[in-house]
Amino acid sequence: MSFTYEDVGGTREAGFCPPGFHALHVRARIGEGERVFHRAAEAVCTWEMHRATGMGVEATADRAAPGVDVTVTLAGLIKAPCRVVWTVSEYRRAGWAYGTLTGHPECGEEAFVVERTGDGTVWLTVSAFSRPAKWYARAGGPANRGLQAAFARRCGAAVRRLCADAAEW
Repeated sequence: MSFTYEDVGGTREAGFCPPGFHALHVRARIGEGERVFHRAAEAVCTWEMHRATGMGVEATADRAAPGVDVTVTLAGLIKAPCRVVWTVSEYRRAGWAYGTLTGHPECGEEAFVVERTGDGTVWLTVSAFSRPAKWYARAGGPANRGLQAAFARRCGAAVRRLCADAAEW
C-alpha cells in the first residue's frame, strides 16, 4: 500500500498544513513529573492509548517505529490503514506520527507527542492535517473534523487515566 498524500512527515513541523487540508491541534494536560511522562510515553508508543479510546489496533510491531503498518478499526466497522512516518524519543519528548494509506477514509497525517515542560507538567499534543478520501467521509463534511477533534480529546483523557497510578506524590 502507498501513502495517499504528498507531504509525508509534515507533522514533524509544528503548525504545518498543506493547501487543501484541514489542520488539527489539540493539547491535553496529563499530569506532572517524570513517572507520569514515562508512563504516558509508553502508552502512546505501544498503541495502549489507541486501545484505551476503544479503537481496535492491528500493528506489525509492538511499538511505533518508522515503517510500522497500523490498521485502526473505528466502531468495529471502518478500517483505517496507516504507516508510521516518524518517531521522537528525547529526554522530555516522545511520540510518533502516522500517515494514511490506500483504503483509509481520510487522507493525511496525525501525530501524537508527549512532552514534559520545564515546570514538570506533562502534555499530550495531537496534531494532524487531513481531508476526506472516501465518499462517506466527504459526505460527513465538517462533522468529520469535529469527530477528529473529539478523538484527539479522547486520546488525552485516555492517557490521563492510564497515568493516574504513576502520579508522583
